[in-house]
Amino acid sequence: MIAARTAMRSKAPRFLSALMALSAAVVLLASQARADVDSFFGSYAGSAEVTALDGTKIPRDMSVEISGTDDGFRVQWTSVTYRASGKISEKSYEIDFVASDRENVFAAAQRKNVFGHTVQLDPMKGEPYVWSRISGETLTVFSLFVDEDGGYIMQQYDRTLAEGGLNLRFQVISAGEVQRAVETFLTAN
Repeated sequence: MIAARTAMRSKAPRFLSALMALSAAVVLLASQARADVDSFFGSYAGSAEVTALDGTKIPRDMSVEISGTDDGFRVQWTSVTYRASGKISEKSYEIDFVASDRENVFAAAQRKNVFGHTVQLDPMKGEPYVWSRISGETLTVFSLFVDEDGGYIMQQYDRTLAEGGLNLRFQVISAGEVQRAVETFLTAN
């Protein structure tokens, strides 16, 4: 009995040391991920002409704000479409991202589960599966939708740092083919 207690006591400091080292590694990874995304923080706006499937050009205003959160970062974006009929359509989105187990890959924190933890949405329920990554000077946000037939639609927003703002490239990909693409420059505000 005494030998078992002695063995447990000698393992406790090693366990605590390992736990502290693991905690320090998690904090270091989170701070490194935060440092990488900090260079994107700011508000940006611009305009583009989107080519519709029928070939007509549709003007669109776009803006994005990228900011820090307690445990990651937030991307908020808005697009305003001006139709020839005079109809104006505005869509806004906001997604928080947190570090994942992969370097420079971030999970969307879109909903809280019953335990209060942020989790991804469920693409099998028609909800988008969203994640982001930083590759060099580009922050990319991916949104994957699974349609009723089991096919997919992928939206990809590449925001690349540039002098005075961001270069934006937006693509919609379905069945491996680009259905629509928009490129423009967003000026830093």
